[in-house]
Amino acid sequence: MPTYTIETTYRVPVYRQRTYDAATPAEACRQAIEDDDWSNDKLDDECAGETYVTGIWLGADAAYSGAAVAVPSHFDATIQRKAAHFEVLFGLLKIVVADQAAQRRTDAYWLARANAAVAKAEAIIEGARDPDEPVAPPRPVHILAQLQEDRVRDQITAITETDPEFASLTPNAVSDDDVHAACLSVAANIDLSEEVGAAEFRAALAALRAAKQAKGG
Repeated sequence: MPTYTIETTYRVPVYRQRTYDAATPAEACRQAIEDDDWSNDKLDDECAGETYVTGIWLGADAAYSGAAVAVPSHFDATIQRKAAHFEVLFGLLKIVVADQAAQRRTDAYWLARANAAVAKAEAIIEGARDPDEPVAPPRPVHILAQLQEDRVRDQITAITETDPEFASLTPNAVSDDDVHAACLSVAANIDLSEEVGAAEFRAALAALRAAKQAKGG
């Protein structure tokens, strides 16, 4: 049976009580927040927070030295789980609201994401583990170009016939391994972000025009 080292944590509120002169309650609160003097602080042991897991390591007495193990989601701090999930819910809500405002149907992909987010939120409230992520079909990917080694070979022939720099070489002097290595290097280092971005923009415009035409616009 495996042995694990578990680090658990709980937080105890630290508070102070101090008097401030201010024109409004908001100004007094601002002074209190900006006050760095905690010389009269007190611990509120009666309001200690929940105990949660902050680390797992394989082996005995292996904290921060053994192999780390992922903490199951339902053993994390509830407040932290809520905070981390808020941004996800907010982002999905903006998408759905924007679709409603535009009177268009929300894409099935985003609806699936929203349903999964709701299920996770319910799990957080219940103190249960996160639901398994739904396996959504990948969105289609379209290949814009291919770097073909036989066409590179054709270019080598044309270059050796016209470029004086390589006049001393024949196409046969370049091995297939040379061509393959060169193609791998170019594919790994070339930056086509502008070309891809332009293609994506043109596709977006084409889709918008098609949708507009379908509505009789």
